[in-house]
This record gives sequence, structure tokens and C-alpha cells, in this order.
Amino acid sequence: MSQDSSIRKFINSSIFFLAGLAWLASAALHAAPPQNPQAAVRMAEDVFQNVQVLKGIPADEFLDTMGMFSSALLFDCVSCHAQEIISDPKGFSIATPRIQRARQMVVMMNAINKQYFGGQPRVTCFTCHGGGNRPKAVPNLDLQYGEPVDDPYAIDFFPSLYAPSVDAVFAKYLQALGGAERLATFTSFAGTGTYAGYETDQMEVPAEVYVSAPNQMATIARGAAGVSVKAYDGRAGWRLQPDTPVPLMPLSGGNLSGAAIEAMVWFPASIQRAFSQWQINITSINDRDIVVAQGSSPGQPPVRLYFDEAGRLVRLVHWRPTPVGPIPTRIDYADYRSVGGVQMPFQWTRTWTNNQVVIQLKDIRPNVPIDAARFGRPDPAGK
Repeated sequence: MSQDSSIRKFINSSIFFLAGLAWLASAALHAAPPQNPQAAVRMAEDVFQNVQVLKGIPADEFLDTMGMFSSALLFDCVSCHAQEIISDPKGFSIATPRIQRARQMVVMMNAINKQYFGGQPRVTCFTCHGGGNRPKAVPNLDLQYGEPVDDPYAIDFFPSLYAPSVDAVFAKYLQALGGAERLATFTSFAGTGTYAGYETDQMEVPAEVYVSAPNQMATIARGAAGVSVKAYDGRAGWRLQPDTPVPLMPLSGGNLSGAAIEAMVWFPASIQRAFSQWQINITSINDRDIVVAQGSSPGQPPVRLYFDEAGRLVRLVHWRPTPVGPIPTRIDYADYRSVGGVQMPFQWTRTWTNNQVVIQLKDIRPNVPIDAARFGRPDPAGK
């Protein structure tokens, strides 16, 4: 991991990193675009070059898999890929020794899960690496005898007998935001502000946010490299990244369900009934008492909501599966202000294995008419 710091900064802050990096050397350079506006999800081997052991998965899931590698080993792209990627995107297709070893590790992991866990993803990259290049072989006594640490990203959830009831938690949540009656009249909003992420080199750029009930949402960031868009229309979703050979990528699987959840939380009355089972626990964030509610439904990854003492939502965590294990997305909500009598967060920080972005709104206009096209398939031309 002894990479030159300037190279690391370049890779982590560049457009290529956010675009998934690997697709810049993709076979999509010579593939014809789909004719159907609701484009079918394309498989990794149809978009990326020299895919060997991760064939047959959607392209956006392939990028999430790269994110798992990065998180599990605390590597950036140049830690595994050839140095040629800095000047030539085709360098991503070079099979370096670390890429070859990663392929072996994926095969080994699949074999362990198949033999001992019925094919369930119980062993993942993070199971053994845990944020290090080499799996640890010696016990850490500080962990053994230190204070227990609550892992907010573990899917396993253990409810507390001393926590309030599910109904009480959501009743307090609705009341904290302005009351059920007032929230029922809140059906949409449009906001403007700033967006900062790796693709903007952490510089704030103009941003727009559009949300409409029950679960439509679009975020638009206008950076120097072009327009970035994430849109979900209630059924389908897309991610538009500037300056890439495949700028428009449909969302699939966990990315699609995650987009639905992130849009849904803006209309709190629908959240409780969106999941068939809820469990409640108590934890702390920054020395503040927090009530945690985890919702689940059969066959779906769970969602976890964190509420502060006042009952406001301060954190959302959801997961999406990859071939090498589930990965989390965390959204932290802050800067609550009253908008037409409804308490709304003007800032949220979205963190996942491939990026961290901060959206800070300056104004929110509630219950405005929003053209349905805002939530549809983005224009690759960035218009």
C-alpha cells in the first residue's frame, strides 16, 4: 500500500474513480447503444474488458464489487491496477499480479461458501481482510479486552427488550417532523444548493434536487466535467456520469431498491408499512442516545433507520448484494429546518464504498409541480 500520495489523490478525486474506472477500458467503446429508452441492464462482460470470474452480473453491480475490494483491503485503484491507468484508460485491462490473485480469491471464497454454507455469502472479502492487505493471524488483545464496539454496518440485528415499540418510534418520528396531518399535505419539493464528491475533487458545485411522492427522486450536479445525474422514477433508475465512454448506466438489483428507499424517506408516513417486520434497539452516535429501527421483508436486504432524541431521522443504512458479499450505503441527515411547517434536513452525506458526497441545500420549495421527465432516463448529452 506504499503508493505515492500524489497518485492516490489523483485517482481518488478523479472522474475516472467515480465512473467506476474499469469501464474506461470497456468493450462498450464499440458496442451499439440500446434502442429502447428503458434500456435493459447490461452485463459486466459486455461493458468491461477482460472480465474473467465476475461474468453474468450487471455492470453497476460489477462496480460495487470493485468497491468491496477497495473497502476490504483499503486499496485504491492504483493499488491493484497497472500504473498505465493514469495516462491510458486501457491499462485497466492489464492483468497485474494483484488482479490475478484477486481472481483466485474470488474462486476460493465461492468454493468455501458453496461447500460449507450452501452457497450463501457468509464468507466475503471483508471476512478475512477486514481493512488490511493481508488477513490477520494473531489475536488482538485490545479488541478482546477493550470496550465493545457497535458495528453499524452489520446486517445482523439484535432488538432490545428495553426499546420503545415500533408504533411509538414512528409516531414520535411523524410528530417531530410536523405531525401526520401536515405531512399528508406534503407531496413534492424542489431544492437548489451544492454538491461535493470525488468527481468534483471535493469542490462544491451547483446542485438541484427533485422529489415527488411516493418514491421519485432526482439529484443533478453541474460540475466542470459535465452534468452528473442520479434519477429514479418509481420503477427504474439511472446514473449519469460525465466524461466516460458509457456515461449512462441503468440501476439494477440493490442499487435500484436503494434508490427507492432513499426517495421514500422523504415521505415518512409510508416507511413503516413498506416493510413487513420491524425490530428496535438503542445505540449512540457522537455520545447522543439514538433509537435504531431495522425493517425487513422476505427476500430483500433490510433497511436501518436512526432517530435522535427529538425523533428526527439522522441516519439511514441500506445494503445491496454483490458476488463478493453485501456492501452498505449510509446517509447522514443534518441541518433540519422548517419548510411550510415540516421539518426537513437541508444537508445529507451519502457514503458508500465508491464515493462520499455531501449535498447542502440553500432553499426548498414544497409542493411544486415537477415535470415527470425529471425522474426519467437522463439525457447523455447532459441537457
